Amino acid sequence: MNKKIKAIIDKKNKSQIVSLTAYSKNIAKILDKYCDIILVGDSMANVLYGLKNTHKITLENIIQHSLSVKKGVKKSLLVVDMPKGSYKDANSAKKNAKNLMRSTGCDAVKIESNKMNYKIINELIKSKIPVMGHIGFTPQFKKKFRIEGASEKKMKELLNEALLIEKAGAFSIVLECVAPKTSKLITSQLSIPTIGIGSSSYCDGQILVTDDMLGISGFYPKFVKRYASVDAVIEKAVKKYTRDVRLKKFPNKKNFLNE
Repeated sequence: MNKKIKAIIDKKNKSQIVSLTAYSKNIAKILDKYCDIILVGDSMANVLYGLKNTHKITLENIIQHSLSVKKGVKKSLLVVDMPKGSYKDANSAKKNAKNLMRSTGCDAVKIESNKMNYKIINELIKSKIPVMGHIGFTPQFKKKFRIEGASEKKMKELLNEALLIEKAGAFSIVLECVAPKTSKLITSQLSIPTIGIGSSSYCDGQILVTDDMLGISGFYPKFVKRYASVDAVIEKAVKKYTRDVRLKKFPNKKNFLNE
């Protein structure tokens, strides 16, 4: 087992797992100092490409951004999303996951659950491809956003789904927008860590889209805490640059290259 993956599993019931997303070397280099897990998420569809959902991000998109992120990662566990359509069956999943890991040097892949792809996860595990699961609101398969696991029936269904993913061999599982009581139950019943996003503090760790928590994505649901307003910092800098150029204050002699 990958030492980084074992370290993540060993954190369960001991210390909270810190995770954030990255799509470039510069951001990854900063996150790597503090995070346990860095995820190259298909959320790049919304954050970087301005798309309404994640469905059109390709494996090539994912690979290119992962190559950049990998250059900034030294200690964190690097997990990469398998994009929609890249794991329709076991054969395509193995082919694409192997390509992804070989091309990028990532440590693991993440697969969203559609309540049927447990065998695919297990086949990847057999091929020595570590897998992070993902249940609750799964953007690749669900169109309508809602809190998952709110009723007793749905809570039992999600718990069963999580247990089957664990049985298939996943080393951890993301719980997205899962009701607090359900997150608490699932976390207590699994031997692998749960990573929450919009799923309360009962999980073994947390993940957010970095651009959301920095205030530069324009997406601020209730479950996101804005830790900075980087959009305002960028705007201030651009405004000063614009003024300096128009007033011919930049470039000045200090910025001239020696002849």
